[in-house]
Amino acid sequence: MSTHATSEYRYEKLTWPEINEAIEGNQVCILPCGAVEQHGDHLPLDVDLICPGGIARGTGERLPDKVLVLPTVSYGYTGHVMDFPGTINTHYETFIRQVLDITKSLAYHGFKKIILLNGHGSNMPNLDLAARRTNLETDAECLLIAWWHLLTIDKDFLPSWRESEFPGGFSHACELETSLYLHLAGDHVRKDKIKNHITTMNDGNPYIWTDLLARGPAALVSWTSTYSPRGVMGEPELATAEKGEQVYEEAVRQLSDIVDFFRDRPRDARARHQVREPSMPIPWGQTDLRE
Repeated sequence: MSTHATSEYRYEKLTWPEINEAIEGNQVCILPCGAVEQHGDHLPLDVDLICPGGIARGTGERLPDKVLVLPTVSYGYTGHVMDFPGTINTHYETFIRQVLDITKSLAYHGFKKIILLNGHGSNMPNLDLAARRTNLETDAECLLIAWWHLLTIDKDFLPSWRESEFPGGFSHACELETSLYLHLAGDHVRKDKIKNHITTMNDGNPYIWTDLLARGPAALVSWTSTYSPRGVMGEPELATAEKGEQVYEEAVRQLSDIVDFFRDRPRDARARHQVREPSMPIPWGQTDLRE
């Protein structure tokens, strides 16, 4: 096996023969998925690219013989944020199809373990469908992970440093995102423009409230401008680069552990329970793959 296939974690930097070697090495593909979207007055439009991309790269650097990190899917589902200039929206069907095209291409070549690492909250329902379809329509397995959920695996981690109120302190351009961005690309933060805003959605009612790590029993996702005048949801004034470094190290550690677990985990066996052999292909485009 060539040196590149075990030391170069960036998918696009390999040659096609080295891709074959990576497939034989059972390497896990990580596809960061983000968005170009407003993040208040103090953060650039690329927060949802920098955060998952940085964590994915950190994992690749840690496990170059086990991981390949693909270029980030840069445009996500952001229609509700279009009142803020700069935001780029991709129709949800286009977004799902693009991600699915990528996972199906990987599966076709022979990669059987794929992780979608999301950086934008409103991508989640669309990526959930893309991951499910990958699992049903190919012979690969696909995990979906939001990078902020990596911080909940160790139950002691978040309480050790979170200072913002719950719910609402972690939502958008908040203590968490701002801290990680300060660590990864701090020179681009407009530090003099950091201002807290707890949205009207979190006004103490027991039904409709939101936080990156939890939400109330009722969901009301409408135009962002109706509940956030400057595009901030949370308490970014509590953010520090030191917190961001802690977040980065914890996220990379947990994602690396997931890669080790997922890479060696046997695929679950499918069992068809029809008495008669079906007389037509399985509906909705799924591939009827038999063990």
